[in-house]
Amino acid sequence: MRGIVTVLNTPFRNDNSIDVDGLRQNVANALDVGIVGFLAPALAGEVNLLTFDEKRRLIEEIVAEVRGRVPVIGGAAASRPAERLGLSRMYADLGCSGVLVQLSAQDDLLQIERELLQLDRMGFGQLMVQDWDPDGFGLSLDVIQRLCDRVAGFNWLKIEVQNAGPKYTQVLTVLEGRLSVAGGWAVTEMIDGLNRGVHAFMPTGMHLIYTEIYRRFAAGEQASAACLFEKIAPILQFSNQHLDVSIRFFKRLLHHQGIFQTPKVRIASPPWDIDNERIADEWITRVIEIEEEIRPFRSDQ
Repeated sequence: MRGIVTVLNTPFRNDNSIDVDGLRQNVANALDVGIVGFLAPALAGEVNLLTFDEKRRLIEEIVAEVRGRVPVIGGAAASRPAERLGLSRMYADLGCSGVLVQLSAQDDLLQIERELLQLDRMGFGQLMVQDWDPDGFGLSLDVIQRLCDRVAGFNWLKIEVQNAGPKYTQVLTVLEGRLSVAGGWAVTEMIDGLNRGVHAFMPTGMHLIYTEIYRRFAAGEQASAACLFEKIAPILQFSNQHLDVSIRFFKRLLHHQGIFQTPKVRIASPPWDIDNERIADEWITRVIEIEEEIRPFRSDQ
């Protein structure tokens, strides 16, 4: 996978059930503009507020819509290893080509290794570890290298740590290309990541814009890619100030675009006030304007 792997929001109807039509439409639209993979359910999809059956339904619908055209990575978020392994088996049975597990620098190294070896035996094409540490450096390079040495199928690291740029470079250099690197929350530094050789970026929403930034950079149009990114930088300053803000913003965008039936969320953070909504709607208008500026340059649009 090289390019944009989108992390899907989970759409809800007014009765709090999953908006399957909205989910599939979002997937279809993302495929149309060149998304190279999907991750669900994940933090952006309110994974911790979904039941086991809802996770199953999400993956069933995504896999059915994708029809093998790009990888679908199942997010096995759970507090206990047994739960993560159970979810991973379900994802494999449903046709996911990959799985993502979140590990912590505080986890027992031998337990991490055992868990990854069990996942490796499930035959995933993408065995991805989420290196999430918003307050620090995350997994040490020694741990990453050891896991890469001992788990043959461990081939992706999603880096989401403080000052992610240097860690991108260190992992790519130390592992000498044996491990593919993805950037997640640090998409706010996308151009830096591209310059450092990051293989994939895993944002939420704005599929046309992100794929166009990546296309321009890959085509050698670095200045043009940077110029387009600068147009969305102030939008990201608003949307990425907190995960809950991001979830609310991108659901609101997708609802405004007629893809999701509602902007409903399950997260427990306080609802937006009138000023939050006004600012969000101003940035949503700007997103749509930027998309319209891009479309003439895209043969797929």
